[in-house]
Amino acid sequence: MTAASSPVHLGFPIGSLVSARGREWVVLPGSDPEFLILRPLAGGDADIAGVFVAEGVTHATFSAPDATDLGDDRSARLLRDALRIGFRASGGPFRSIASLAVDPRPYQLVPLLLALRQEVTRLLIADDVGIGKTVEAALVAAELIAQGSARRMTVLCPPSLAEQWQLELQAKFGIAAEPVLPGTVRRLERGLEYGQSIFERYPYTIVSTDYIKSDMRRDDFLRAAPELVIVDEAHACVSDETGAGGRGRTQRYRLLKDLAADTDRHLILVTATPHSGKEETFRNLIGLLDPALHDIDLAGETGRRALASRLVQRRRADIREYLGADTKFPSDRATDERTYELSPQYRTLLDDVLNYVQGQITDQSGSRVQQRIRWWSALSLLRSLASSPAAAAATLATRASSATATTEQAADTTGAAQVLDLMNDDALDVADAVPGAIVDNNAGSTADRLKDLRDQALAVALEPDAKRRTGLDTKLALVTATVKQLLKDGFHPIVFCRFIPTAHYLGDHLTEAFPKAVVEVVTGELPPEDRAARVRDLAERAGTTNKILIATDCLSEGVNLQHDFQAVVHYDLAWNPTRHEQREGRVDRFGQPRDVVRAVTLYGADNVIDRLVMDVLIRKHEAIRRDLGISVPVPATSDQVLTALLDGVMKRGNTYVQEALDFGLPEAQQLEFEWQSSAEAERRSRSRYAHHTIRPDDVRREVEAMRAALGSPDDVAGFVTNALQECGGILTREPYGFTVEPTVLPVGLRDALGQPAKAVPFHRDLPAPRGAAVLTRTDSTSAAIARYVLDAALDPALPAAARPARRCGVIVTNAVTTPTVLLLTRVRANLTLPGRYGPHTQVAEEARPLAFTGMPSDPQWLTPEAVEALLSARPDHNLSPDIARNIMTGILAALPAITGHLDRIAHELAASLRDAHVRVRTAARGDRAGALSIRGLMVEPQLPVDVLGVYLYRPAPTTTGAHA
Repeated sequence: MTAASSPVHLGFPIGSLVSARGREWVVLPGSDPEFLILRPLAGGDADIAGVFVAEGVTHATFSAPDATDLGDDRSARLLRDALRIGFRASGGPFRSIASLAVDPRPYQLVPLLLALRQEVTRLLIADDVGIGKTVEAALVAAELIAQGSARRMTVLCPPSLAEQWQLELQAKFGIAAEPVLPGTVRRLERGLEYGQSIFERYPYTIVSTDYIKSDMRRDDFLRAAPELVIVDEAHACVSDETGAGGRGRTQRYRLLKDLAADTDRHLILVTATPHSGKEETFRNLIGLLDPALHDIDLAGETGRRALASRLVQRRRADIREYLGADTKFPSDRATDERTYELSPQYRTLLDDVLNYVQGQITDQSGSRVQQRIRWWSALSLLRSLASSPAAAAATLATRASSATATTEQAADTTGAAQVLDLMNDDALDVADAVPGAIVDNNAGSTADRLKDLRDQALAVALEPDAKRRTGLDTKLALVTATVKQLLKDGFHPIVFCRFIPTAHYLGDHLTEAFPKAVVEVVTGELPPEDRAARVRDLAERAGTTNKILIATDCLSEGVNLQHDFQAVVHYDLAWNPTRHEQREGRVDRFGQPRDVVRAVTLYGADNVIDRLVMDVLIRKHEAIRRDLGISVPVPATSDQVLTALLDGVMKRGNTYVQEALDFGLPEAQQLEFEWQSSAEAERRSRSRYAHHTIRPDDVRREVEAMRAALGSPDDVAGFVTNALQECGGILTREPYGFTVEPTVLPVGLRDALGQPAKAVPFHRDLPAPRGAAVLTRTDSTSAAIARYVLDAALDPALPAAARPARRCGVIVTNAVTTPTVLLLTRVRANLTLPGRYGPHTQVAEEARPLAFTGMPSDPQWLTPEAVEALLSARPDHNLSPDIARNIMTGILAALPAITGHLDRIAHELAASLRDAHVRVRTAARGDRAGALSIRGLMVEPQLPVDVLGVYLYRPAPTTTGAHA
């Protein structure tokens, strides 16, 4: 490149080339006449710098190729692909995509298109578990920020998911968000000015919904709340008019209603379970998107279209091969049920507990409140004993959670929240504590009896000899054998249990049973923000060795564990099958490297409560999931049915051993009928709310345009393979892709790859092991190779072996019948988008290979399809270097004559880019809204066009054996 003589006072327009500090830069928005924001010409966002004009900034022009620096046909392809793959600011209508470190699957563009067709984005993303809702929501957010429709963003989520959101936003979307949690607030507040809110000081935040929902914090948040809010696990943030779910859920719903009341606020709701079985709760959820949806007739065409315009809800089957893209989910979830029978000692303990329980719930003394307290404390004891002797001992030493209740309703609400697995629990963070069995009137003989039961439980739990312990606790023996088999088959399991004491009991035993494995326990005792860190530390400590994670349900929701674990063991049955589905969804999701994951359910063959839960809930749920392809939440009446059945069990005492229980009670039959009805309604709704407003052709058009500008997955794979081979790399084919030996690569390329000490594996696609390179343009390793190839082509001082691409060449081929010149061009343009806060200006870049026949002064341009065919042409004859240099010298000397034609092409490209922006912004908005959304939208090319490469394709001589 050469510095021009233009005086500094002429200014430096955005997008123009300048020379400073010994290199060339592009001027970015935010610059002023005295201080410029600059990005190196072949650099990325990490290389952006601020430079004072007084430092000696001058205008620059892109230098022409050197005729003495010749390459071949491979040079043209490598340089073209390096240019496309390395772009981080393309000119297309999706402003954020080129700069992301994630390559969206075609199906993940559907929520984005749906969002951009709304003036104010109000969207419910309700795709199935494991499809990638976090990426879909973040993709919409990144685009709204890039287009200037939002400056600030908050993610509201359970505290246990805050770290995961922070990592996803930073690593994949370049959004540095601050977590606002009880443990971080004080640090964040230290940097505030007087009267300033955290949400004014930090533009991007991730906020614990439970922390911010309280009356004392909500008002400050609402005053300074960002214009873009994402709500994760949104189903837990709505309640019905009865306040079911507790005060916390009511507070969360009030917070969301207040946020949604600002009709200019973008709101993205994310949940895999939008419908909990209660119609009113679902109506309240969709009413946050548009109040009209709360009461609209969803069975009618008008209601259907209204909801479909704001709802994305798909099963895996809907998107597995969407637009021909093979999205690799596990092909199957292999489920298994394994049973155990109680040892004589444990059966004696259970019989004693059942006799005690029978006496407690049939005791008619005291008030109705006291009777309900006794009922719940009795059920608490039974459930904890079914979990483990450790949980039973802890329950027998803990005061009942409902003991302080003053009304029957309070006793039932508190007891159910502690004992049942309600999906409307305030939080999973405290749901794993033992509920307690001691009530205030436990005295005398009752207290002695409880102490005796506790001593029996402790005798099993504290048995020091592992062999004798598993003889006493056959459930423990079964999980040991199950984990052993999973590890032998190459599966790292997560063992889910209900109570904290059970988790530690299991952890101690499995650590002793598997001394060579790394075992970790994660429960609600840990602060939510520390749980993911504990799991990550387990994976790092274990490396490739066996690892076992024991967790309560504090890890069953929202946490991604698929990279390190491939199996789930249900040590304790959940009394709500949706919880089972959530547990298994931690490993059965996109990004899981294993084709088949496993789920093993353990239960007592002679434990009537386990049999009841399996027959009435778990098996029916699994049958519906297999039939429909998705999980259907159990109807809201399930809790009442379950408690009715449990009441019958407890009133029988220990006679259950001899009796064959009848689960075909009218209540159970009604539950099954309602569940099947819900499944049919879900089947119909999936069809009713299908995204006919976003047609596959709409998505295909945008995907093809994006890949034309940035490179398709096949382009990236071919480029990386060829670039490594051209640099001397030795590739070894593997089933997943290939490995390359880095020691023979040029020093600069090894630096770009991070100086690897051993062979680097490249996987064709996700899922891939943690830290592996993937053949996608957003992968950091692939991007580093593209950057190296482009930089090396622009640096003729490097050794020839270190420069796989060259900027010019002469190719003699049978693919053409007349001399054809190929130009690799880069068009820079100033893109001005109408934003909520005024015009939003950006610099965009587009790579365009162009080709012509005839004279440069009167070129005949080839079609894009013909240009692509030309790039695939292979040489058929040799040409002496001297002749090639002379030919190229003449072509380069004539090149200025084509400048006017390139300027015209740049303007045509700018016009087509503007058309693409208009198409995306106006579709489905209506004429008036669409016109408002494009007012002030401009795309202006920054001339002259950069010519990075010039290649002549010359017809091969027809005489056999002749050489030019």
